[in-house]
Amino acid sequence: MQTLYLLINPQAGGGRAGRLVPALTQWAGANPAPTVLHTAAGVPQALHWLRSLPRGATVALVGGDGTINQMLPALLDNALCMALVPMGSGNDVARALGLAGLHWRDALQWGTQATPRSMDVGWLHTPGQSRPFLSSLTVGFDSAVGYKALHGPRWLRGLPRYLLATFRELAALQTWDMQVTLDAQPLYSGSTLFASTLNTPSYGSGMPAVPHARIDDGELDALIAGQFNTLQTLAMLPRLLLARHLSHPRVQTRRFKTMEISSPQALPLATDGEYIGESCSLRVQVAPAALRVVRK
Repeated sequence: MQTLYLLINPQAGGGRAGRLVPALTQWAGANPAPTVLHTAAGVPQALHWLRSLPRGATVALVGGDGTINQMLPALLDNALCMALVPMGSGNDVARALGLAGLHWRDALQWGTQATPRSMDVGWLHTPGQSRPFLSSLTVGFDSAVGYKALHGPRWLRGLPRYLLATFRELAALQTWDMQVTLDAQPLYSGSTLFASTLNTPSYGSGMPAVPHARIDDGELDALIAGQFNTLQTLAMLPRLLLARHLSHPRVQTRRFKTMEISSPQALPLATDGEYIGESCSLRVQVAPAALRVVRK
């Protein structure tokens, strides 16, 4: 039987994943298949452990979108198959895989029995870095919101935490002058609230940003919001939560393989909800079927 490797991020979900270690240890000892459990002491050590595993092995990550984002380079480098035990605050990848809300025992059952399938991966390139993402790349307002969400109250999790961060960002709303090109064709130029990329249908802990997005179609989905003031942005939130925002005349979405964005202003960026800094220029491309995943 194939060995299952379990990597636990003890900080995920406000420490919920760490509190699960004794139960996971007991489960691993009783599992008929060989199971190796590892608790991450930090990101560099966890990446090293993943790269030391047999190429092509199946690894169940116990964490959320942030854990996936941090571990994704090693998963790709070692052609590992990703199973998932959703224990994060966002869990948008888990939603796309059909695993959100599953009890950890049921999620592990899928990890040991389901047939792996392929998932697309996005890549962000700036003058200062190149990095993969699995759920979303946000540029502009939603990156600033994500930054505030990461530093929000620890007792508040999921969508409520993201909404609180949104209201805080609205208090000092900013827009950016962006030029957006998709597959070498100019798409948009002017004042922009955000110009983000989705691989999964949702981001921000379940907001249905691009409900028609697919994780295995060989493309990514751009979501662009043009000029909005504070009141207009506030009025857009209920539409976003109900997936009715795409009919707004200043909101558009397009599928693409390559996107380029430039701005005279530094653009705040976040991958899978993790704030990664700023850049005045960036390039985004899809890597079709780059990751094997376990999904329902």
